[in-house]
Amino acid sequence: MPSTALWTAALLNLQQQAVAGIYEGIKARMAEGCAGNGDPVGADVRSWQVTSTRPARAGPQGGRFLQTFANGIAAEQYLKFADDGFTMPAGSVRAKESFKVKNGNAVPGPRFIRTKLAGGGAPVAGGWLYAALLPNGAGMKVRQSFCAGCRMDWEAPDSLACPLEDVRLSSQ
Repeated sequence: MPSTALWTAALLNLQQQAVAGIYEGIKARMAEGCAGNGDPVGADVRSWQVTSTRPARAGPQGGRFLQTFANGIAAEQYLKFADDGFTMPAGSVRAKESFKVKNGNAVPGPRFIRTKLAGGGAPVAGGWLYAALLPNGAGMKVRQSFCAGCRMDWEAPDSLACPLEDVRLSSQ
């Protein structure tokens, strides 16, 4: 009889494969929907650097699975997943695609967007502007104080959240 550790590893691998498969089945629909209103992040995010091997569920985005992308300005620094001593350069943009599984069906969620502003913009939010697109590409109302209020208390550098360690890509 296989050990509990082997069963646990096999189950985890099956779950990871299932999440990756769900994402493969829904990502074209998600991209098409978010590009619908012509927002540059909605239209271009798939040409950016993906930061993880598959979507994972972490953080305060309502139990959604997230796949994070970084634009060309953000990618080099972000992919270091450094623990301290840096600030993201102005113009850095990160976008998180999201989806949930409800009643056995994959349901697209918002695309969460963070942009690092230049020149001290958004001082109460650590220089970040928060935005989101609904699955159909329409802009979603975002309260800056709500997003910043959560992130500003994090010990992570520049209030960044990173993909879970087991799914991170690296810049190496």
